[in-house]
Amino acid sequence: MTWEASMSDNPILVTGATGKTGAQVVGELLDKGLRVRAMVHREDDRSAWLSKQGAEIVAGDLLDLDAVARALDDVRRAYFVYPILPGLVEATTIFAEAGAENGLEVVVNMSQAPARRESASKAARQHWLGERVLDWAPVGAVHLRPTFFAEWLPINWQFIDGSGVLRLPLGDGRHAPIAAADQARVISAILTDPADHIGHSYPLFGPVELDHYEIAEIMSQTLGIPVRYEPITTEAYADTLRTAGSPEHLIQHLTSVAIDYRNGLLSGTDDVIEKITGQRPQTVEQYVRTNRDLFFGAAT
Repeated sequence: MTWEASMSDNPILVTGATGKTGAQVVGELLDKGLRVRAMVHREDDRSAWLSKQGAEIVAGDLLDLDAVARALDDVRRAYFVYPILPGLVEATTIFAEAGAENGLEVVVNMSQAPARRESASKAARQHWLGERVLDWAPVGAVHLRPTFFAEWLPINWQFIDGSGVLRLPLGDGRHAPIAAADQARVISAILTDPADHIGHSYPLFGPVELDHYEIAEIMSQTLGIPVRYEPITTEAYADTLRTAGSPEHLIQHLTSVAIDYRNGLLSGTDDVIEKITGQRPQTVEQYVRTNRDLFFGAAT
């Protein structure tokens, strides 16, 4: 008997449920006929849309033990994600404690590729510590360690005078971009039937490793406009982020991880997604074509 059959009466909790990955996890699970409880920071149009799809909405802060405990009431399987903000280790500890109090049996934890003890990034080091907290907790943990999301591309490009430019501090480093939709399929598959995945840490990659010159060329061909990649220094990138109003915690993380990237720590590819979901992840070309409007709607 699968977990889907044996635990169908218990809701599956999805945190970060209005985010790029979380919202798609909610949709995937609902499509399978499973009960979903969507935890959101606040109720808004996005949570209202999830409610219309059939999700139970619960609002609360992941740093509020009582709110997390209420969200985990009668939950046996959950997806945990925390934004790149201070407080990750505390939020993970709160989630682990509330889970222990409520009988949580499985948590799929969104970590990241550069998470390790010696990371210069405070956020990446906190992800590594968060993994350890969940490993010590009385819950079956599954850690996901994705490389850079494909969503990185529309966020970080500029569309100016009919052409696009990616100004990033990544040198000639390489990675295989992975779309949030493909990660959502992995999370949904694990939460549906987690038995074979408990205790594993999965690196998640897209299907093709590329540098940003190659990515820019694919974007150019797919969008039908000139697109170029301009390598910049981490200092210049930090200045760009500050001008855009990004918090210092995020800036420290991204500039540190840029060095990891240039050193090859986010490179590689494998068939993990295909093995877990039965479907190959999207290529950069497929992602750009599917999300064309995101590029032309990006800030200039």
